[in-house]
Amino acid sequence: MSNPSSSWIAQFKPGDRVEISPHDPGFRGSWFAGTVVRHEAKNTNRYVVEYDQLYEDESGEKLLQETLDWIQLRPPPPPPEKKKVQFKFGDEVEAFYSDGWWEGAITAEHSCGKFAVFLRGFEEQIVFEEKDLRLHVQWVKGKWEPRFEQVQREKENSNCSKEVMKFTQGMQVEVLTDEDGLKGAWFAATIIELSGEDKYLIEYKTLTNDDGTEFLREDIRACNIRPCPPEIIVVDGFKVMDEVYAYYNEGWWVGVIAKVLINCNYVVNFIEYDEKITFNQADLRPHQDWLNGKWVVPSDV
Repeated sequence: MSNPSSSWIAQFKPGDRVEISPHDPGFRGSWFAGTVVRHEAKNTNRYVVEYDQLYEDESGEKLLQETLDWIQLRPPPPPPEKKKVQFKFGDEVEAFYSDGWWEGAITAEHSCGKFAVFLRGFEEQIVFEEKDLRLHVQWVKGKWEPRFEQVQREKENSNCSKEVMKFTQGMQVEVLTDEDGLKGAWFAATIIELSGEDKYLIEYKTLTNDDGTEFLREDIRACNIRPCPPEIIVVDGFKVMDEVYAYYNEGWWVGVIAKVLINCNYVVNFIEYDEKITFNQADLRPHQDWLNGKWVVPSDV
């Protein structure tokens, strides 16, 4: 499968099953099932391919054939793992739509196993059933690269069953709470003391008691505490579908950039609440996760 030159080039042969990414602007971010018919010519990296479900004209009598560069082809992705994939907000996915698989991201979770997905190629949000979704993977130098969301899901599923970081008195941290109305948000806090096995008494820096006279204190499991993330300077601004944290109601809430406005303003679509709010870039920061003792952003994986 490899080429002896310094740059890797995929090699296909007639009859190989492939997925095809057309170059037409209207098909950006899509993959269609097909078959390799032949090499265009010897010593070239272009192939004649035939689509499974795209036709030459509206009559639907003859399947479409095209000559494409090797970079527009890939093997069919591997089947999902034995364990059923639990899709969640923010997952990079591919949705089966208009006879192909289109890249996008889950923007909302609905009942009955349905998910709203923002399809980049269409620049619109569409609701899909779980059976029409698959996790987005990439074919890189002859192998399938796992996506960041898979790493993140493994972390979330076992976060509190593994060894967690030890915190010291006075340490500045962020705390994840599951209280109604605050679920999914991270709040700045200070470690007061160890209060039990893998639990800490913390004092919030922005949340107060009912009469507003004192900062709220609470016992929090260690797996829901993390160090304060490092600052990342965003030079060129955010773009649509970037996952971010937005400062709102005294905490940092994870969401997705839904629209870019003028003067460094953005419309952010929030987790869980199916609500869009406009923020200035000063109140946004790139999404980061605390994994295995270090901060990770999606582009790191």
